[in-house]
Amino acid sequence: MFKRICRMFLLVCVASLPGVAAAANVVTVQVGGTSTSGDPYYGYNTSPVLMFNPANITINVGDTVHFVSQGGAPHNVHADDNSFRCANGCDGQGGNGNPSTLLWSSSVTFTKPGVVTFHCDQHQMQGMTGSITVNGTAPQGINLGGYMSGNWFIPNQSGHGFQLEFTNNNNDMLAIWFVYKPDGSGQNWIYSEGPYDPTKNTVTLPAEILNGAKFPPNFASGDAKPQGGGLWGHVTFAFSDCNNGTVTWHSDLAGYNAMNDTTQPIQRLTQIAGTTCPQ
Repeated sequence: MFKRICRMFLLVCVASLPGVAAAANVVTVQVGGTSTSGDPYYGYNTSPVLMFNPANITINVGDTVHFVSQGGAPHNVHADDNSFRCANGCDGQGGNGNPSTLLWSSSVTFTKPGVVTFHCDQHQMQGMTGSITVNGTAPQGINLGGYMSGNWFIPNQSGHGFQLEFTNNNNDMLAIWFVYKPDGSGQNWIYSEGPYDPTKNTVTLPAEILNGAKFPPNFASGDAKPQGGGLWGHVTFAFSDCNNGTVTWHSDLAGYNAMNDTTQPIQRLTQIAGTTCPQ
């Protein structure tokens, strides 16, 4: 786990956080896959796996279930109560919940207790079903403050993440998302800045991507212009405690807006020396 986290792009693993209990967790459920039978002499046979693994899980309110397709056949994950339908993203969140053969992944966060049953639309009659038992009450949010500053990452997606800074003197927040371009052509920095309310656990910031400036020594600050001529969009951060939260984004730029209003869990990677989280 620690090595996986340390591979994050531009986020240096300078400290671990021992002894901190997480209020929200991420549970991974594998979707489908393939199995192989036979022997080398007569040849192997490959057949699709029509099941979720694990099929039945128990989590707490505020936890996130990360569904990860293993391929083998067209699959999706569809709640029996229609609260979510996901594959290449989730319906209603900028994605497409139709069964897909791609190696997709989607995350769903559960905010109220109960039992949620789900199935694959393509293979429900073959027994590809599951259940999620959600226990407990939602974790209480933590007020925003300087102790939240540090580097944060998205579980199960090591390789990109956020540098967050909360100032105490004027309640201003800076967030830089070290990520990649939608077409895979290179690295990207999405820059956000704005005020936050220290009595709340959530904040929404305007975001932009700047380009046009040159590499030093030919840099001139006036050359940097917003891509698309305006804002990239906005990002919303919400924190359940000092080390766990969520990020939701909405972009107005083509390519970036395919997964608008997606919410994913984030966890702290580093904390600034000398800062202490409230008990």
